[in-house]
Amino acid sequence: MQQSLLPPRLFQICLVVMVGYDVIFSPRPIFANGVMLFAGIVLALVGVFLTISGAGQFSRRKTNINTFLKPNRLVTDGLFALSRNPMYLGFALALTGSALALDSYVGLGIAAGFVIVADRWYIAFEEPVMAETFGQAYADYCKKTRRWL
Repeated sequence: MQQSLLPPRLFQICLVVMVGYDVIFSPRPIFANGVMLFAGIVLALVGVFLTISGAGQFSRRKTNINTFLKPNRLVTDGLFALSRNPMYLGFALALTGSALALDSYVGLGIAAGFVIVADRWYIAFEEPVMAETFGQAYADYCKKTRRWL
């Protein structure tokens, strides 16, 4: 079960549910107006950039990106010097931006749900594996780099 719901798939499900809910149940136009729409689009694009950039760093280092497989390299530079989880942060920002662009409180709840699942399920699984695999190097990294921001 764990390996079947990887973070990108959960992100896709959250986005589809968010947009679908808004299309079906919202009595107003689907997109917000003005500043909220612009802010939402910018935030969503920043989130997509973070996620793609983080994945690119993993690719360049030739390290495993699958949440539930054992990591083979500890990446601590670039975006990973600012956040231990820039890809999850990117997904969360993209969902939050989408909710703002849709002017959707339900969407904000879905984005918050993604953060909770990422923090309590994905990250909770990854961190002990990282500690076991990389030992003191990972402990030192955790001391100087926050989990999210």
